[in-house]
Amino acid sequence: MAEIIDVKIEESWKKALNNEFQEDYFSKIKTFLKGEYAAGKTIYPPGNLIFNAFDTVPLPELKVVILGQDPYHGPGQAHGLSFSVPKTAKIPPSLRNVYKELTEDIPGFEKPKHGNLETWAKQGVFLLNAFLTVEHKKAGSHQKIGWGKFTDAVIQKISDEREGVVFMFWGNFAKKKAVLVDSNKHLILEAAHPSPLAGTAFLGNKHFSQANAYLEQQGKKGIDWILPLD
Repeated sequence: MAEIIDVKIEESWKKALNNEFQEDYFSKIKTFLKGEYAAGKTIYPPGNLIFNAFDTVPLPELKVVILGQDPYHGPGQAHGLSFSVPKTAKIPPSLRNVYKELTEDIPGFEKPKHGNLETWAKQGVFLLNAFLTVEHKKAGSHQKIGWGKFTDAVIQKISDEREGVVFMFWGNFAKKKAVLVDSNKHLILEAAHPSPLAGTAFLGNKHFSQANAYLEQQGKKGIDWILPLD
């Protein structure tokens, strides 16, 4: 194997994605971001949190993938976990709908006062955004710099190297990624996006209870979806 280049990311992911880190497209991502920082642009999430989802969930411990699209592009929101925000940030509209579904699907779930999903991540829920960075107040601004190719490779790697993972694909963008997953080895769950723009189409999908039933069938411990209230 070629020497692993210096990317600050959790060790199991560094090894699994070594080939991607050596590709020209990944060098171009790094060069682009360095240029943006040098130009004084504000980029989210902060540099040390770009790979937060990876650092929190090592590949061997991964149980569930929830795929988002862009990081949040307002100050104090993005922290490298899809759909999640720090406790100091207002709960985003899409996450409010996720909480509504959880209230109906998971006995005992109460909507917390915050939008921090780190409790899930620490149990093996991989909260992956398809694009790992964004410019301040410019939604979609980094969608063409190469992140899509990288995260497609991540999804493919999870499919290839793991068994019995639950993939939650919400919305048309995410659903297109299902082709990267071996449905004979994993559970693919699809639904409308939880954005209020989709009305109530997301509600009633029962993804969270379905995920736990599947994990338990695989002999794995289900996810405790109930979040701390404060």
